[in-house]
Amino acid sequence: MGIRKKTNKNPPVLSHEFVIQNHADIVSCVAMVFLLGLIFEVTSKFAVLFITVQYNVTISTTGPEETAVNHFHHGIKDLATIFFYMLVAIIMHAIIQEYVLDKINRKKHFSKTKHSKFNESGQLSAFYLFSFGWGASILLSENFLSNPVTLWEGYPHTLMPFQMKFYFICQLGYWLHSLPELYFQKTKKEDIPRQLVYISLYLVHIAGAYILNLNRLGLVLLVLHYFVELLFHISRLIYFSNENRQTGFTIWAVLFVLGRLLTLSLSVLTVGFGLANAENQGFDWAAGNFNVLFIRITVLAAICLTQAFMMWKFINFQLRRWREHAQAQSLKKKQVPSKSKSKKDKANGVNGVNSHGADSPRARKEKSS
Repeated sequence: MGIRKKTNKNPPVLSHEFVIQNHADIVSCVAMVFLLGLIFEVTSKFAVLFITVQYNVTISTTGPEETAVNHFHHGIKDLATIFFYMLVAIIMHAIIQEYVLDKINRKKHFSKTKHSKFNESGQLSAFYLFSFGWGASILLSENFLSNPVTLWEGYPHTLMPFQMKFYFICQLGYWLHSLPELYFQKTKKEDIPRQLVYISLYLVHIAGAYILNLNRLGLVLLVLHYFVELLFHISRLIYFSNENRQTGFTIWAVLFVLGRLLTLSLSVLTVGFGLANAENQGFDWAAGNFNVLFIRITVLAAICLTQAFMMWKFINFQLRRWREHAQAQSLKKKQVPSKSKSKKDKANGVNGVNSHGADSPRARKEKSS
């Protein structure tokens, strides 16, 4: 993310600089149009598509007291809801940037490189913390952790509770908002490919789990991944405040490797064994059943390739850190002997002057003779 320079001059209306400086206000006005649409009966049906979660299914539970439980499935109308919450994510991004991160940047006076990385870690830390807490609460309430068999038992999982469906809607909205943010934040050209790669990976995996009705497995893997990423970005924020505090990176490195192993284990267990041995085999688009060999292999291949790519990036990152640390240590070792050598030379020079100089007793004796 680049540094936005504030100037006293007002840019021309609808120019690039005008849109970048006022993008949060413009997006807020667009979001308010949808909210105001709820007031009028003519537009309320249209506005509801964007604001509320669609495809509600009411199921009556049998028991002593018959109760109605609301569940949701996915459909094409979810695109409108995702678009609205993408606007909300842009607004929240601007609020965190202006009222939290920019104030800290003014106090710390970071360099351009640190400024960009600090903004990135600050934004992602807030998102990962919120997403991890929300996702963990869903896992606990639905008992997915206490009973892992539910990850594949009863597939296809076409019906979701409200919290789970809204969670996936917000996740897709957030990662879609990262695309226009590349423009709004004036991201450097050399950083854009890296940003596009990890944004695309998030969108493909989250949308894949949502569409293929692997939402339970997707939720578990997201919570696990977000926890590890949260630790990394918090460690980086601490490092920027005090460069001697690097313990967090060591803990993150261990958890990162464990996270990759857990991700592969859960994926193989759910897709490779659980769904492969399930009774409900076959492809049925209407019923939401995608339990066929080709799709299972594709899902596992996508997960394995992504984990391998992340491990490759992780190894390169660690090698670069070790190389920089080794160079810093070698420079320190070179500086210490040179300083001690200069002190010795200076001391020898003084002794030479005292033993053979003009003011030495021997010199005075030779001079008088």
